[in-house]
Amino acid sequence: MSHKHRNVLQAVFQDPISANIHWREVESLLNHLGAVVEPGHGARFRVILNRHEFTVHHPHHGNEMGRSDIRYLREHLAAAGVSLSAYDAREKPAGGAP
Repeated sequence: MSHKHRNVLQAVFQDPISANIHWREVESLLNHLGAVVEPGHGARFRVILNRHEFTVHHPHHGNEMGRSDIRYLREHLAAAGVSLSAYDAREKPAGGAP
């Protein structure tokens, strides 16, 4: 597996909040984590991840998500039990091989 999803997750949880995370990368990460991402009304997307439901917004101008949207996403990922350490533990191959 490439490190792309891990890099996006790391960017979401880094401080200060990144301002250059693309919507497509976030959508790909959510799908990789097993979330159900359904189009809602307008630019809204309904996300269900680990029985936690929230809504994310596709950026209206351009493809990059704003800092407030990343902060919102970070809060909801954490509420759904997603963290960088949990992701690393989940993705670690069996037998401890790198």
